[in-house]
Order: sequence, then C-alpha cells, then structure tokens
Amino acid sequence: MDMTQHEPGADSGATAMVFPGMGPASFSEVGRFLVTNRQVRELLAEADDTLGYSLVDRFRRTEGDYSEYAQIAFLVNCVALARWAEQSLGVAPRICTGASFGEKSVAAYSGALDFADAVRMTAGLARCMDEYFRTEHTGVVTHSFVRIPRERLDEILAELDERGEWHEISCHIDHDFFMLTLHERNSAWLEGRLRAVGALPLYAMRPPMHATAFEGLRSKAEEEVIGGLTFHDPALPVVADQDGTVLTTGDEVRTMLLESFVRPLRWPDVIASLQNQGVTRVCVAGPDSLFGRVGTTTRAFEVVAATPRLALQPRPRGAAAA
Repeated sequence: MDMTQHEPGADSGATAMVFPGMGPASFSEVGRFLVTNRQVRELLAEADDTLGYSLVDRFRRTEGDYSEYAQIAFLVNCVALARWAEQSLGVAPRICTGASFGEKSVAAYSGALDFADAVRMTAGLARCMDEYFRTEHTGVVTHSFVRIPRERLDEILAELDERGEWHEISCHIDHDFFMLTLHERNSAWLEGRLRAVGALPLYAMRPPMHATAFEGLRSKAEEEVIGGLTFHDPALPVVADQDGTVLTTGDEVRTMLLESFVRPLRWPDVIASLQNQGVTRVCVAGPDSLFGRVGTTTRAFEVVAATPRLALQPRPRGAAAA
C-alpha cells in the first residue's frame, strides 16, 4: 500500500519524530541507501568502529530478516533517515517516540544513549533474545490481526479463559488491530475464530514479544546488556510506547526499554499523548509499512514518511521546508 508523501509545511502545530517497529527489510531493499547516503555513511563508520567489523558486509552475507546484523542496520537506517529529514525536509521535531524496536532508535536519536552504546545495545539484545527463546517459551507465538472490534476480541479471549489457555495482548495498534501472544497449539483455533467473526489474521511472529511471561528475558537483558550502559537525559522528550508517558530523564528511557519486554505496546495511547503535546505532524523515520500508515496515525496527523526510497530520490536545491 502506497501512501502520499507530504512535505512539512509552515502551518501551526508541533512535529514529532516517530521511529517505527522493525519489519522485514533485506539487504537488497535497503543496501543502496546504506552505501550511498551521506548521513548513513557517517553512522556506519561509527557502527563499524564500535562493532569491530563491517556491518554492511555482515548484513549482506547473513540470511534472515531479523538477524543481529539486520537489526543493527535497521537502527542505523532509522537514525540516519531522521537526520536526513531534518536536513533535507526541514523537519524540526519538538518530541519523539518509537514503537517496539523503535525504542532503540529513539534512545539513540534523542541522545539518551550515545550512538555507539545504542549499537552495542542492539547487538547485545539481539543475542540475548536469541539465547533466551532458544530454551524458554519455545511454543509461544505472537499473532497479528485486523478488522476485529474490541468487543469481538474480548469474546474470543473469554473462550480462551474458559479453556484455561494463557494469553496476553501484546500490541494494541488501532481500534480493530491487535497482536496476541499465546501457545502455538492454539494458533489454528485462533485463526479460525478470527475469520468466523470477520477478522483478518496477518502473521505469527517468532520470537514472541511484549508479555508479562517474559520477565526472565527482562532480567537477562538488564543484567547482560542494558544495566552496563550509561543513559543521559534526552535532548527531546520521549513518549513511551507502553502508555504514552512523556519521559524526560535517562533513567526513564532505560526503564522504558526494559519494560518493553513485559508490557504491551499501546499505540493509541502514544497518539493521544502526542496530541496532548500539540503535535499535528509526524515524521516516520525508517523503513515502515505499519506505524505511519495505520489509521490511528493518519487520522490524527499529517504524516511525513522519511524512507530510504524517498531519501534516494534527487531533490532540487532549496527543497527543504522552512
């Protein structure tokens, strides 16, 4: 689905920088941007120095949409695109937020983490999650689905309760768009029930995410990765994707990152919080097929989609908005 690209204008209202959750993005899709864009080359040089190897080479050679190297490359791309949007589109955000994986990008962009530490964190958390889910919750998945009002979903959840089956809502994206974590043995039943009420199952994610059952992962991530990092007060306020709280200290951003393992993403709360801050426009920085396109976002704001494709298009001199 294509979305009209908007240029930032001079109308009233604040702009927010939004970092999307990570979707599949192969090297063939973003490789040209990685090796040609000035902003991304600068960040790549710092990432390579931090990692001790060429990220582009590892990303190119490694299969899997969510490999450790793909995750670091996504972080680099998103932060680079935010900088590009500032310089080339004239985007001047007053607040920022990140959805799911986007929390890592917003930590780097806001200055809550030095970029090198954000790279270390992303690499470390990728390994941490891989190790954890190799032995824990091996039969658990997170299902994504749309076109289901909350009251219909509650009926399905009540049936799971009656059967004694554990489940948790991991993401609330829109009024009819949710992600549910449960045991994989219930996947076929869930998809059948969803279709029976007119909903559309989208995909199942492994590893799963955002559930209180993953407290062990939160503890592991804190002990092995996040606990050793130095957090700073962000240069811009950060809106937490769990509940829309506006964060202004490094400790609060650190807590948000840890809580992401065990608390659901609530995108409508983020949107309401941004509106309360006077935001009328959002710039979604990074490869994105969801958070800049979902109705929750597009009904509330003008959306500037700062994507690799847009950044690679020739722009006339003086094209940046005032």
